[in-house]
Amino acid sequence: MKKYTIRDFQKEFPDDAACLEWLRKYRWPSGIFCKKCGKITNHYLARTRKSFCCQNCRNHVHPMAGTIAHKSPTSLVIWFYAVFQMSQTRGGISAKQIERETGVTYKTAHRMCKEIRKRLFEGGDPLSGEVEVDESYFGGKGRGKRGRGAENKTPVLGIVQRKGKLSAYAIPDTSRKVVYPIIKQRVSQGAMIYTDEYPVYRQLRQHGYSHDRILHGNKIYVSGNVHTNTIEGFWALVKNGIKGVYHSVSPDYLQNYLDEYTFRYNHRKDEKPMFLTFLHRMFVPHLA
Repeated sequence: MKKYTIRDFQKEFPDDAACLEWLRKYRWPSGIFCKKCGKITNHYLARTRKSFCCQNCRNHVHPMAGTIAHKSPTSLVIWFYAVFQMSQTRGGISAKQIERETGVTYKTAHRMCKEIRKRLFEGGDPLSGEVEVDESYFGGKGRGKRGRGAENKTPVLGIVQRKGKLSAYAIPDTSRKVVYPIIKQRVSQGAMIYTDEYPVYRQLRQHGYSHDRILHGNKIYVSGNVHTNTIEGFWALVKNGIKGVYHSVSPDYLQNYLDEYTFRYNHRKDEKPMFLTFLHRMFVPHLA
C-alpha cells in the first residue's frame, strides 16, 4: 500500500476549493453534464456557494448533494481531514481527538465520525475456500458465560476467509436460528469451515459445508491447518482498539464500529492509500 502522510494531505487539500475540485473530478471524470444545455459543458467554481456553475447557462451543480457532507455547515476540508484521520490508524480515532485537532465542537466531531462509519458497511460476494467462524462478546462487566448467558455483553459473529475478506455482525444471541442464516448468506456451499468446539457449529456438515474443529477446551489452539487464529486476531484488534481509544461502545452503535474495523481490515492490501479508499467510499452519492 502506498503511503499517504499528513504532508501529502496538506499539499493536496489545503482548502475547501481544493476539496471541491477533487470531488468534481471524482464524480464527473469526463466532465459535468448540464441538464439545461443537454450536454457536457465547462463549469467553474461559484464564488458564493459550494457549487459549480455552467459557463453557458449559469446552471448550478452541487457536488456534495447526496454525499456525506450534504447540507453540512462544516467546512469540507474538515470533513476530508476527519476521513484522513480515521483511515490512518488500525485502532481508530476518537471524536474527542477530532475535536481537538480541527476546532469543531464535540457534538459536530461525534456526528462526523458516526456518519463516516455508516458509509463503511460492505456486503460483498460470499466467502469460499478456507473460512473461519467464531463468536465473541463485547461490553458489559465481568467475563460472563458463553452463549445466551453472556450477561451484559453483546454477542458478535465473525466470518473470515483466510487471506481474504472478513465480515462481523452484532447479533442478539448465538443460537443456531441466528448464526446459521448469516453463515449461509456469507459462506459459499462446499467451503471448508473451521470453528472451535462450541456446540452451535456441530450441524455445519448437514448444511453443505466441510467442517473441522479446534478443541480450545483442551488447550489446543493449532492442529495442522485447523485453527481460528485469523478471526481471533481480529477480535483482539477490535477489543484493544475500543478499550484504548473509545473505552466503551454502546450496543446500539457496536455494528458501526465493527464496520469501521472490518473495512480497514478488508482493504489493508489495497495498492492505493487507505485514505483514498475511505474518501471514495464517503462520496458515493447513492450511499447517502
